[in-house]
Amino acid sequence: MLSTLLLASVLLSIIGWIHLLGWRGGFWKSDQRLPPSPPCPAAWPRVTVLIPARNEAEGIGRTVRSLLAQDYPGPFSIILVDDHSTDGTAGIAEGAADGDSRLSILRGQPLPKRWTGKLWALHQGLQKALETGDAEFLLLSDGDIEHDAANLRRLVALAQNERRDLVSLMVRLHCKSFWERLLIPPFIFFFQKIYPFSWVNDPRRREAAAAGGCVLVRAATLQAAGGIAAIRDQLIDDCALASRIQQHGGVIWLGLSTKTRSLRTSPRLRDIWRMVTRTAFAQLDRSAAKLALTMVGMLVLYAAPLLALVHGVATQDGALVILGALAWALMAASFLPTVRLYRLPMAWSLLLPVAAFLYVLMTLDSARLHWLGRGSLWKGRHIAGDAAAETGLQAASMTEQAGQQ
Repeated sequence: MLSTLLLASVLLSIIGWIHLLGWRGGFWKSDQRLPPSPPCPAAWPRVTVLIPARNEAEGIGRTVRSLLAQDYPGPFSIILVDDHSTDGTAGIAEGAADGDSRLSILRGQPLPKRWTGKLWALHQGLQKALETGDAEFLLLSDGDIEHDAANLRRLVALAQNERRDLVSLMVRLHCKSFWERLLIPPFIFFFQKIYPFSWVNDPRRREAAAAGGCVLVRAATLQAAGGIAAIRDQLIDDCALASRIQQHGGVIWLGLSTKTRSLRTSPRLRDIWRMVTRTAFAQLDRSAAKLALTMVGMLVLYAAPLLALVHGVATQDGALVILGALAWALMAASFLPTVRLYRLPMAWSLLLPVAAFLYVLMTLDSARLHWLGRGSLWKGRHIAGDAAAETGLQAASMTEQAGQQ
């Protein structure tokens, strides 16, 4: 009975991987990149950079310095919205600017109900930008991103040359510790599988996605789409923004970067666990049915090959051994370009089932926290959109504080 079940599962897994490799937009190739030397547009428009920053002392100095060092030929300025930081974020940013007048710091107002903190900060920055300037483009940058010197120029060139209204980059995430090496490349792989970048970049298709750490958007298009207020309570705000822009006639583009990178480190398993559980269940629309289907799909795609191979060896079932090895090989082959993107040994691609198992547990935990009214806690603040009881919120806050100690 078990052998029959595993045989059926591994056959489904092989069919699934063949489909993903051949008919899922080539997501696994990790080949959507900014042109290294794009043609110069007819004119270089004014850009305003918006940085929502809450307790970003660790990286904000390098973020500000990297932005001020951009080789962008046109005019640009930076508005940093200090979202009630308690670690001296604003002072560090001012020190990094060293008197450069292109940086201005806006003290954030109290967070209204039904807003996420990041989006409220971006909204305030947007209002300030509209009041004080005539920027054609806005660059939305997290406070822990170190931008390559050519990043802004290449982003604007692509937007102008290809008439894109939103251009975003999945920046290179920090990948040094064991847990980062095990789980960060699969995170990129899964994101591309959900939102194949080539489909996102095809104006004829309706897939919409963005990577929130680095987003260039036309100011006029953003205003026409309702501004930041239109997505004020969205946990997965980057994809919500891309969808909103697309719904209002905008053309979007999403790619990978190897030079612009995140400074945020996640050396421990619980660091990555906390990051994933914050939004994993929201990605499934907080639906128990979608959660169940996802778990079944993950089991068939990632667990069945390994289980079939192990059981086949134990029972000397040659068919299970061959089919399990074939499914595992297809899985590893699809993951290999992402492994190479992060400059890991080729053998690292064989560990994808282990990472998938951990992501399954994180997703289940995300659902558990939501049902307990303790989900979506980030930087000591409960994010809008989860109707948590006050007791649940207090418990989650205590848990996060304990984890930081």
